[in-house]
Amino acid sequence: MLQRIQTVYLLLSGLLMTSLFFLPFAQIEAESGEVYNFMYRGLTNADGETVIPTLALAILLTAATIVAFITIFLFKKRVLQIRLCGLNLALLLGSTGMIYYLGTQLIDEITGVMSYKIMTAFPLVALILTFLALRAIGKDIALLKSMDRIR
Repeated sequence: MLQRIQTVYLLLSGLLMTSLFFLPFAQIEAESGEVYNFMYRGLTNADGETVIPTLALAILLTAATIVAFITIFLFKKRVLQIRLCGLNLALLLGSTGMIYYLGTQLIDEITGVMSYKIMTAFPLVALILTFLALRAIGKDIALLKSMDRIR
């Protein structure tokens, strides 16, 4: 049911997570004058070459994005949809923590000034949207149970 509100929440969550594959989380200006971008695949220099890879972050972001899009199409299996939303909440929380943790680790390795971008907050916004979808799915289950009692 693509017209349900939880579908909109999950779609927005998936789109926000997809945008993280194309936009940098932060920019680091090293003392040597070089500019690095902190992206999902790691720290990249101006040429786009990955200087310090972050494989775990890439796996977490990919898994969270895939789970969000899969959850949309399981509208007939609401209990499974709730479980996948819970899994996605854990993945989003882990990816948010990892972004901030890796940001502090990278700034320690490359001495310089780090400026975070607005994209750093996208996993948190996706987390809130996924939680709202979880609540909406729960309301659908409660509505269906109440209709079964009336019959």
